[in-house]
Amino acid sequence: MPANEADRGKTISYKPLSMSAKEYKAFAKNREPARSVFRNCAIAFLVGGAICLIGQGVQDFFIAAFGMTERQAGNPTVAVMILISVILTCLGVYDKIAQWAGAGTAVPVTGFANSMCSAAIEHRSEGLVLGVGAQMFKLAGSVIVFGVVAAFVIGIIHWLLGIGGQ
Repeated sequence: MPANEADRGKTISYKPLSMSAKEYKAFAKNREPARSVFRNCAIAFLVGGAICLIGQGVQDFFIAAFGMTERQAGNPTVAVMILISVILTCLGVYDKIAQWAGAGTAVPVTGFANSMCSAAIEHRSEGLVLGVGAQMFKLAGSVIVFGVVAAFVIGIIHWLLGIGGQ
């Protein structure tokens, strides 16, 4: 509505609200909080190390309590670490730790378990097959395929070089 009689009848033109990609990038960069790369790396290192320390403690427990060898204790240790990661993800704790620690929580086993569990939780309303199963294995599929292909290539190299023998 015009503020006074003199403005009545005048057409008011507004500047379009859309920005170019370059303008938006500059706009966003000016409002982005400063990040301390050293601090982030230190936190990631410490949190990742703490996760590995917990895993080592679990493995040492299996060795001491059940008289397992280091090799025998490996599989149950991985299973326990996955279970802990999934439980913390379901409770919403793992994601809060990940927001604070960044890449430190991406330690392979726990980070992968968190990713799979998060996808399953996010899509559970779509049903067990098309929601949980499909979305969870969309992430896992690429990891599994890469793992199989990498193992095949390493196996071929191993065979060609005659390493390990029979």
